[in-house]
Amino acid sequence: MFEDSYNRQEKFSCPVEVGTEYDVKIEDQGKSGDGIARVEGFVIFIPNTEVGQEVKIKINATRRKFAFGEVVE
Repeated sequence: MFEDSYNRQEKFSCPVEVGTEYDVKIEDQGKSGDGIARVEGFVIFIPNTEVGQEVKIKINATRRKFAFGEVVE
């Protein structure tokens, strides 16, 4: 039983870190208008971006299933 719990936690591990920069492509748009990019399948919301843009972002905050970033260039 302990091993199942460990595997479930691994599935939700965050592949991005606050303060780290990534080159991403905006793949989608969220309900509030923020652009959505993904790093290793992990969703990142980036304001003031549009679908199709390729931007360098910096991660500002992480949550269990998503993160927030901002354009740095």
